[in-house]
Amino acid sequence: MIVRNPNQRVAVLVDVQNLYYSAKNLYRAKVNFKNLLKLAVQDRPLTRGIAYVINAEPGEQNEFFEAVNTAGFEIKEKALQTFIGGAKKGDWDVGIAMDAVRLAPKVDSIVLVSGDGDFVPVVTFLQSAGCLVEVIAFKKTANNTLMETADDFIDISEYKRELMFKQKK
Repeated sequence: MIVRNPNQRVAVLVDVQNLYYSAKNLYRAKVNFKNLLKLAVQDRPLTRGIAYVINAEPGEQNEFFEAVNTAGFEIKEKALQTFIGGAKKGDWDVGIAMDAVRLAPKVDSIVLVSGDGDFVPVVTFLQSAGCLVEVIAFKKTANNTLMETADDFIDISEYKRELMFKQKK
């Protein structure tokens, strides 16, 4: 458990796809992004809050994007790539990593909202640069090494009432 003080500058980086599918598959629920930001920041100054989204159906997700933006997040969006043969790919791992590295000198703590083990090298780099790294994710789907490497880990499942609501059928 890390010590949080009211002067720590915080950046919150949310891997929306990771969060969305974990909430959907584990609880058939959606995430309350406004309450998520509040939990991540914990009364510290927010320097940046960025939600990274994949726009799988252009024009179809505007309501969701607006809700995330209204909750206090800047949205970075990229289109879903479709390859010859029908394979699809859409992730922000490199973009999130680059933003974390760029933001590290400007903040005291980076809150990474993702359980993706691909972020372990970024976490260790940020720590070596003097940044605290907090991870918020679903423990059941989060990578063990990521949870162990982070300075603090918060399991979203322990905040179900505050952070999730049931999906409409």
